[in-house]
Amino acid sequence: MSLLNETLESIKPNYEDKVLEAQKRLDGLLKPIGSLGVLEEMAAKMAGITGKLNNSINKKNIIIMCADNGVTEDGVSSCPQNLTAIMTENFIKGITGVCVLADHGNSELTVVDVGVNADLKNKKIIKRKVAYGTKNMSKEPAMTREEAIKAIEVGIEMVDKLVKEGYDLLGTGEMGIGNTSTSSAVLSVLSGMSVDEVVGKGAGLTEEQYDNKKAVIKKAIEINQPDKEDVIDVIAKVGGLDIAGLCGCFLGAAKNRVPIVIDGFISSAAALCAYRLNPHARDFMFASHLSAEPGAIYMMKELGLQPFLHLNMRLGEGTGCPLAFNIIEASLKVINNMASFEELTIDTDYLVDIR
Repeated sequence: MSLLNETLESIKPNYEDKVLEAQKRLDGLLKPIGSLGVLEEMAAKMAGITGKLNNSINKKNIIIMCADNGVTEDGVSSCPQNLTAIMTENFIKGITGVCVLADHGNSELTVVDVGVNADLKNKKIIKRKVAYGTKNMSKEPAMTREEAIKAIEVGIEMVDKLVKEGYDLLGTGEMGIGNTSTSSAVLSVLSGMSVDEVVGKGAGLTEEQYDNKKAVIKKAIEINQPDKEDVIDVIAKVGGLDIAGLCGCFLGAAKNRVPIVIDGFISSAAALCAYRLNPHARDFMFASHLSAEPGAIYMMKELGLQPFLHLNMRLGEGTGCPLAFNIIEASLKVINNMASFEELTIDTDYLVDIR
């Protein structure tokens, strides 16, 4: 049995009894019922993930999947393709947006070359290259089905390794020029929504470039005819190696029963793919922020997740994850350390649940 199939079969839903037990505990804490809102929901969800009422985070890590996209030759991005390799190297130097925010949040990074169109020299970059970038999806399938599966399995393997090393809260990041185009294509196919509804300007485009981007994505979908009922077919034909790798990260987190945070638009597309492959994978996901890309809100609606940060962010890289980590950890402090009315023998007959 392949690693992907083994992983899909091993994923189980959250422990609903522990969610209910946590909710009961949270309702009895020294506050009006439900008054800490999403923080209470997070703490209860964590109990469902781990099967324990009281949880704490020991080690945090953001997995950054880096890969190039052949469709960039059609002018879908204002950035040159070689920026993928440059930025992948810069993650190791600790000078990018996600590096600074991860350092602030005491989180580590795992930088993975799953498909960069260059030979990267830095030994701290994990070399798991499936291909030197994808092919141009506007002319042919971005990759073979086998390549898509291999990239998904890279993500699963990264999570397996990190969990063995004691990491118990994970985030998802990416680097790949042109990947808002691939993510938009994946979303359009899986959702049945039009390209015009889901495509944004990515890192920044003129109106003329924006129109071209939409036309290229429409052409890619028309030429490849991906099967919306077959997630791997969609990823292979109009997706990216970074999306596939991150899809594997979400599946791996569900398999290992560890929480994993969605960053922005690209990792949301990967999360949607993981959810379509096994709906229980959603039980282990937290959505950090709502990306400014127009398609982001539709992915969150299908996933049934509510991003808890609204900061007009659209950088990617995993930048939303360290901010979300802090909030998740705060939710655990609440359930672990707040006193309850019962413990203080305070009467609560007057409390009203206004949720």
